[in-house]
Amino acid sequence: MSDNKPQFKKENYPINEELRSYLEKYKRLTRINIFYDDLLRFQGAISVFDKDDKDTLWVRVYYNEFEKVEIDNSLKKIYTLLHSDGDIKNIQFLNVDYIDFCTFGNSQPFRIKIRNILNDNYTHFYIKKADASRVFGLELEHILSPNRINFLVFGDTLIEEHILGIPGDIFLENNLKNCSELEKAQIAKEFVKFNERCTIGLLGDMRAYNFVIVPFYDFDQRVFRIRAIDFDQQCYEGSFKLYKPHLFKENFLFNKLVLDKLNQDAIEQYQNEERSILVKRLLDSEIRLNDLLEAMKSTKLAPQSHIEQLREEIYDYTFDLEFKKADSMGEIVEVALNFMKRNFKFDENDF
Repeated sequence: MSDNKPQFKKENYPINEELRSYLEKYKRLTRINIFYDDLLRFQGAISVFDKDDKDTLWVRVYYNEFEKVEIDNSLKKIYTLLHSDGDIKNIQFLNVDYIDFCTFGNSQPFRIKIRNILNDNYTHFYIKKADASRVFGLELEHILSPNRINFLVFGDTLIEEHILGIPGDIFLENNLKNCSELEKAQIAKEFVKFNERCTIGLLGDMRAYNFVIVPFYDFDQRVFRIRAIDFDQQCYEGSFKLYKPHLFKENFLFNKLVLDKLNQDAIEQYQNEERSILVKRLLDSEIRLNDLLEAMKSTKLAPQSHIEQLREEIYDYTFDLEFKKADSMGEIVEVALNFMKRNFKFDENDF
């Protein structure tokens, strides 16, 4: 189990013109009346505790009465942009229940709870400082994973839809003990596949609290999916180990499930399945992916020392000389995905 930890605090990398052009082409840009920095002007805050009175590391923030009306109206309009393409005809039925702020980690997001007063249904979204690493992580997740990602960018402000699920660390503490042996085997299978996606896509720091477990029912059984929720360490770390979730000590119990429930043949089978499916996704989204990679190659995403370390370590793993020629994180990702396309094929009978 690796004791390697990501380097904090990671530098914030701005969105350049190439990335902004990509976002405009694929309808990720918008216009809003409130920026991340505007939300920082809160007048007070109180700590938020969970149902067991544990500090969540979030604080609930408050604004003066004059600013609150303007902020609430802007946040409700942002909700309509995310969920109804800006249609505001029902905006009078929306209410901003609270605004929370998290000082933990790199992104320091604001979490907004929006409630429909007609039926009390509610949802959350996040407002963060736009960072190129995070944006590329969201886009790669949208293209390479089975999950769709909904986010928007305006200026240096990033708006992200909430990703439903149980945080991995909470699942280990509260939910795993109630799973059947068959369900544990299914979680082990999903962790193998999740681990493979993160490693291939170079999504780092996938410790248990940075991904969620999503349970749902399929006929008479409960099944699980694993989704990343934090994309701050996309293509940043120099150590290849930090892109492998199973090596983090925080994920020890997930890795133990894999070792307990799956033999080596099964692990390799699920790895190959995920690689094959990933290649199909690459081919299905080839134009969009190529546009994204061009933007990535033009953007600084990590210190030069990280790039040099990572390309050497991946070369030692793959013996693909193309990695030695990569001069940016974007080029490393491009070589990695090309390596996948050359070495793995998908079976059309699986789809």
